Amino acid sequence: MEERLHLNVSAIDYDKTSKALTKQLSLLEEMVHSEEDFVMTDSEFAFGWHFFVLSVNKTLIQKLAEMLGPDFDKLKGKNMEKKFISWLTKNLEGKSPRFKLALKEEMESSKFGIF
Repeated sequence: MEERLHLNVSAIDYDKTSKALTKQLSLLEEMVHSEEDFVMTDSEFAFGWHFFVLSVNKTLIQKLAEMLGPDFDKLKGKNMEKKFISWLTKNLEGKSPRFKLALKEEMESSKFGIF
């Protein structure tokens, strides 16, 4: 079983955001010659937002880091996971209405849990 990165996604429009994520990650899989490296849960609707989890194989993130090289290192974030979130967020801007990506572990330990 591969190690996965679990991201909590909050979105105003589940349809558009999940499609944009799927498209972006499918393109990434094509670029690095991998497949079935990510999975998304169905959304739960609360407070006017859709909440769902995106799980990405860490090998996919490593391949992205290798492919981008120094450009990956320049991304915002302390570690590979954070840099991946920056990359994904940047690539979804304009393709999806308001959305937020966060590491699942961090959200579960945060004081507020939602935002």
